[in-house]
Amino acid sequence: MVEIDYSLYLVTNRKNKSKEEFLKIVEESILGGVTVVQLREKETSTGEFYKIALKLKKLTSKYNIPLIINDRLDIALAIDADGVHVGQSDMPANIVRNMIGKDKILGVSAAKVSDAIEAEKNGADYIGSGAIFPTQTKNANCINLSYLKEIIDSVNIPVVAIGGLSQENISSLSGVNLKGISVVSAIMDSENPKKSSKNLKKEFESL
Repeated sequence: MVEIDYSLYLVTNRKNKSKEEFLKIVEESILGGVTVVQLREKETSTGEFYKIALKLKKLTSKYNIPLIINDRLDIALAIDADGVHVGQSDMPANIVRNMIGKDKILGVSAAKVSDAIEAEKNGADYIGSGAIFPTQTKNANCINLSYLKEIIDSVNIPVVAIGGLSQENISSLSGVNLKGISVVSAIMDSENPKKSSKNLKKEFESL
């Protein structure tokens, strides 16, 4: 598999946005430095999810940016997405790996060392770990930095920090061997997604 740059990983939130506005935000974020896009649609019908995924795949392919689909393996396969991301309560990682094959990207959320080790064993390419800070987009318990380091040290695959990350608090991750940061609101709710992406990337690269 081609090595993936996880440094600035955008998880989408399309709430209260038109399709055009949504796609514009994602495009601006890519131009600002986003390296991976994950499409997350928790409250959308399958038909609608498929349509927006198809449009987003066209956009990310234009810029050669990997498109990961959150949870929905069927959508990922239908649009030939670059990968799938699953949580601990979604379809088991080893089953997903068997279904998408060895060349697609598989991400797994893990907030425990044991879950991270299991994910790697089951074929994950990277781990999304957090929440680092409280977040409005997902109800998740926070983990401290020393435990995040334990998770990173327990696996041989990249770990991306998730949860409540913004330009103001990324510096607190200094000294942690992360391969990337995952953000939602810091870009999706920004008045200037391109500028916000540039600033977030700069903050991460200075860790």
